[in-house]
Amino acid sequence: MTTSLYELNCTRVNKNDDPATVEQIREWIKELDAWKIGKVEGKDRLTKEFKFGNFMNALNFTNQVGELAEKQDHHPVIVTEWGKVTVTLWTHVIDGLHKNDFILAAKIDKIFNNGGL
Repeated sequence: MTTSLYELNCTRVNKNDDPATVEQIREWIKELDAWKIGKVEGKDRLTKEFKFGNFMNALNFTNQVGELAEKQDHHPVIVTEWGKVTVTLWTHVIDGLHKNDFILAAKIDKIFNNGGL
């Protein structure tokens, strides 16, 4: 039986590590809920917009994602606005996607779907 991404923890990545392959990305994204792969300056990014009924719920979610990011030592770009939070992930040291991005995305989905850490 395969371990779900949300059960894993992020690992240290160094600049010599390879970004995820197209095949890996296709496999890992199947475990995520509505995350999208996009390009920024030609580099892959993993992004999702989370909707909320007000600013305080969005801010609370942002803080929970921040706490998770610290625990995992993997830090996304988080944009908090009234009624929504946009999270963008990539592994900075390799300027591309790594399994860590998908692990953190799965954990973020779990926070959102279960109402908190």
